[in-house]
Amino acid sequence: MPLPDDRKPPRGEALAYPEAVLLLDPIEPGFKGEVDDKYQYGCESKDARVHGWTSTDPPIGLWQISPTEEFRSGGPLKQFLTSHVGPTTLTVFHSAHYAGEDMVVKFGGNEPWKKVFGPIFIHLNSLPEGEDPLRLWQNAKEQMMTEVQSWPYGFPASEDFLKSDQRGTVSGRLIIRERFVSDESVPASGAYVGLALPGELGSWQTESKGYQFWARADQNGSFSLNNVHSGNYSLYGWVPNFIGNYQYNHFITVTPGSDINVGELVFEPPRDGPTLWEIGIPDRTAAEFYVPDPNPKYINKLYVNHSDRFRQYGLWERYAELYPDKDLVYTVGLSDYRKDWFFAQVTRKIGDNKYAGTTWKIKFQLDSPDTHGTYRLRLALATAHAAELQVRLNDAQALPPLFTTGLIGRDNTIARHGIHGLYRLYTVDIPGSELVVGNNTILLTQASSNSPFVGIMYDYIRLEGPLTSKM
Repeated sequence: MPLPDDRKPPRGEALAYPEAVLLLDPIEPGFKGEVDDKYQYGCESKDARVHGWTSTDPPIGLWQISPTEEFRSGGPLKQFLTSHVGPTTLTVFHSAHYAGEDMVVKFGGNEPWKKVFGPIFIHLNSLPEGEDPLRLWQNAKEQMMTEVQSWPYGFPASEDFLKSDQRGTVSGRLIIRERFVSDESVPASGAYVGLALPGELGSWQTESKGYQFWARADQNGSFSLNNVHSGNYSLYGWVPNFIGNYQYNHFITVTPGSDINVGELVFEPPRDGPTLWEIGIPDRTAAEFYVPDPNPKYINKLYVNHSDRFRQYGLWERYAELYPDKDLVYTVGLSDYRKDWFFAQVTRKIGDNKYAGTTWKIKFQLDSPDTHGTYRLRLALATAHAAELQVRLNDAQALPPLFTTGLIGRDNTIARHGIHGLYRLYTVDIPGSELVVGNNTILLTQASSNSPFVGIMYDYIRLEGPLTSKM
C-alpha cells in the first residue's frame, strides 16, 4: 500500500472528496498514477475473518483475525473498512458507512447499556528468505480456522464475556413456499438465518446495540446458531434468489445451556402473480449489472480483472460517457442486464457543479393486458443515497407519478466504491386498465440531483401479472 506521505501535496492530489487521492509522485514508484482511497479497502462483516499484509524482503506477515462477527453492528452484510495507509490494520466494531444515520447508536435518558467487543486475535508469521510469501497467507487462513473453532475464548476474565456454558443453541429448518415457482415447498438452500434484538422486518440491518448470530442454511434448509448469548431475540432471514425478508412470528428466549429447536419454518416471499419479466438477480447487490472499466487516469491496479471491479474510483462519471445524450433504455427480451443495465442510476452533470436527475426506461410488450386486473412491479433496491425514485407508466410527464419513494437513503455507496448498502423493497400497483396492447414503457426517474453521488442501485426488478394474465 502507499505511504501516508504519498497522500500529501505535492506527492498526492485530492480528488472529489478528501479520502480519494491521486498519487502523482509516490515514494514507491510503482504506485504512480493510482488512486488511493480507504473505501477501496473493505468487505462485508461475514467475510472479515482475517486480513493483513505480507512483505517480501524478508517474508513476514501481520494478520488480524476476528473469530466471530457477533459483536459487530448491522449483521453479516454490513460493510467495514479493513485497512488504511500506514500501514494501519483496522478493527471496526461499529460505523454508519453504507447505512447512514439509521445505524447510529441512540440512547434514551438513563438508559443502561453495555456490550463486549472482541477479543481480536493478532497473528504474526514469517518464512526463511527466498520462500513464497503467499504461504504466509495460507498459514493465516489456517490460524483463522483454529480461532473460529476456539470461540468463545475461555481466558477473558470479565463477567460480561459469556463463556460457552453460558450460551445456548437455536436450530431449525427453513422452507420456501412460492406457488408461482413451485407447486411444492422447497428447502431454503443457502438461506441466511440469524438472531438479533427484537424489531421489525429487516431491522437487523441497522441494529447496533445488541449481539447478532448468523448462519447459512444447508441444502436442506437446516440451520444451527451456536454460542448464542442469553437474551431475547427475533429470528430473521433471507434467501438468495428470492426477494423480501423473513421474520419468525415469535420471540426466542435463550438461556445458558439451552438447545432450542424451532422446527420447520415457512418463508413466503412477496409475490401476487406470475413473472412477466425480470431484470437482475435477487442477491441484495448490484454486482450482476454492468460495471464499467475505470477512467485510465484513476485506476487502481489491485482491482483490474478482479471480482470487486466496482471498487475503482470515479465509475459514476462513466455513465454520462456511455449515455451522453439520452438515458438508459432497456428492452425486455432483447437487452441483457449484464451488459445493458448500468450498475448505478446516478445523476448527469450539466454544468459546473450542476447535476440533473435521470430517467431510465424499461420497454416491454403485452399482447392482451388484463384491463380488470392489477399488475405488480417489485423494485428491490441494493442501496440509495439522498434519492427519490419515481415510477411512471407510458407517460414521462405524468403528475403525480404512479409511485414515489420520497427522499430515501444516506448510504453513500456510490462514492464509497460499494455495490450495496441497505436493502429496500417496494411494490408498485399498476392498474391493468393503464396498460396498452403492444408496446409499454415503465419510466424510472431518480429525481434528486444535488451531487454526483446521489442515486440508487437496483438489486432486482420484476413485473408480476394478475393470475389470468398472458404476455
